[in-house]
Amino acid sequence: MTALTVATADRTRFLRLVLALDAAVTGVNGLAYLAGAGPFTDLLGPGAGVLRGLGIFLLGYAVAVGLLAARGTVSRVATMAVIGLNLAWALGSVAAVLTGLLEFTTIGAVWAIAQALVVAVFAELQIVGLRRLR
Repeated sequence: MTALTVATADRTRFLRLVLALDAAVTGVNGLAYLAGAGPFTDLLGPGAGVLRGLGIFLLGYAVAVGLLAARGTVSRVATMAVIGLNLAWALGSVAAVLTGLLEFTTIGAVWAIAQALVVAVFAELQIVGLRRLR
């Protein structure tokens, strides 16, 4: 029984690490938006209320992803939901820049695209982690 548990833990290690990193990066970003909404408004463009709302959402998301990463086993369904939300965030960020939905400064637009790329990389790594479980 112990050998089976160790083998399962080893198979999920990469995926849980990627999920934990995603949660950490997302949490730091959410805290930054909450704590620095005023200065970030001047730097990035979107209003302080928008940044605070994003910060709250990101903190909640970070907690959920962190809890998923901390479990001894990894739920495929929950991980697929994380991947879907990450891809939606990445596409939504690009769309927000391209459509002018949020009035980004030049730095804000670059930041939004950079975030989209990082989140897309997390999604890809999470897909790789799920494939390793097969």
